Amino acid sequence: MIRRIVEIDEEKCTGCGACADACHEGAIGMVNGKAKLLSDSYCDGLGDCLPSCPADAISFVEREADAYDEEAVKAAQAVKKAQHSGCPGMQIKIMSKADSAENTDCGTVPGWLMQWPVQIKLVPVKAPYFSGAELLIAADCTAFTYGDFHREFIKGRIALIGCPKLDSTDYSEKLSEIFVQNDIVSVKVVRMEVPCCGGIEQAVRKAAEISGKDIPVTVDIISTDGRIISR
Repeated sequence: MIRRIVEIDEEKCTGCGACADACHEGAIGMVNGKAKLLSDSYCDGLGDCLPSCPADAISFVEREADAYDEEAVKAAQAVKKAQHSGCPGMQIKIMSKADSAENTDCGTVPGWLMQWPVQIKLVPVKAPYFSGAELLIAADCTAFTYGDFHREFIKGRIALIGCPKLDSTDYSEKLSEIFVQNDIVSVKVVRMEVPCCGGIEQAVRKAAEISGKDIPVTVDIISTDGRIISR
């Protein structure tokens, strides 16, 4: 449909965050230091954000856009609340990997992580980065065991990690909510060869079944000496 919706001039944007704070629907977020419209369906077109911008970087246009979605807005508001309260480690961040891949100063190897947090217990059930995502759900030991973990597994995926033995929890309930409430394209499970690590694979398969969605799930198994022994 054609409707009124926010437009942000990134060249003018100074990254002050005033518009994101003013947007009650959570339609605007800060990504790599710039204001960004997170979803057409979050924006009601009323313009609470417009007068808050000191750089005159926000305007409204009439264009083809998804309809305003009140349920999606409620989820976005919950995300925004999490960003401004509680533990700083739970605050959502979205990173640009195009920038990270270019950043090889001082001989550092580029990382491919695209979001924060990564712990299954800390991630919100609904977040902008889950839209159309290919998920990596990995046992936390795998990143220390397999040397090329970022390039091989994290690149191009939204990463979630956990340890079913140490956390002593069943991840399937939360993962099934993530699968239900988001458009997840696929899931790659990476686990260790040790038997207790099978819990994370079982939780993902159970969550996919509970969700009722046909989400492709693949599993790679890492040996304790750092080799991929099954995929």
